[in-house]
Amino acid sequence: MVFIRHYNNAFYSDTWQAMREFTDARTPETPDEIWIVEHLPVYTLGQSGKTEHILNPGNIPIVNSDRGGQVTYHGPGQLVIYILADMKRAGLGVRQLVSILENSVVALLAEHHIQANTRYDAPGVYIDNAKICSIGLRIRRGYSYHGLALNINMDLTPFLGINPCGYTGLRMTQLADFGIKTTPQEIAPRLVGYLESKLGYTSALPNKGECELHESHSAVN
Repeated sequence: MVFIRHYNNAFYSDTWQAMREFTDARTPETPDEIWIVEHLPVYTLGQSGKTEHILNPGNIPIVNSDRGGQVTYHGPGQLVIYILADMKRAGLGVRQLVSILENSVVALLAEHHIQANTRYDAPGVYIDNAKICSIGLRIRRGYSYHGLALNINMDLTPFLGINPCGYTGLRMTQLADFGIKTTPQEIAPRLVGYLESKLGYTSALPNKGECELHESHSAVN
């Protein structure tokens, strides 16, 4: 069983802290969770990230994260899904989990007659030479957190302020560029369905009150 939680207009740092606290407190009996999030604008720099890839951040905050990978952007109109999984219980290695995330997105895009591909040396999902989905994970105490970010219908301009994922000139794309008019909230159930199937989950939705991430401060650095 897996619990599905929704967080809208969430500050990245608050969500990240909540993931860390959940991971630190969980036991081998704790059910896995999938968090569906839409973040307020933020640049995040992964563990291997280099500040030289942040070109012109403007007034968008920058957070040094503990996920894998380089620099990326999160903002409204992007679907972020975090996978908080017990890797041992699931019988998964890191590369297997990355492949599940990638292949779930590829399957979702195929529903819309979009042919997408993956690259072994550059995790994520691509359409031709443009990236539509970024992936970054952290494994701690045998548990995963962080996950994927799928561009749906957003302002892609902030990606011009960085070298996305550390690649100079990497072009970003989104579902809206292919004439698909939808929202993260509408797409989320379909993508979660693929993830559940590939991870062998059945879902249980918490009460609404359990799905609130308090945002009393921005907590960015």
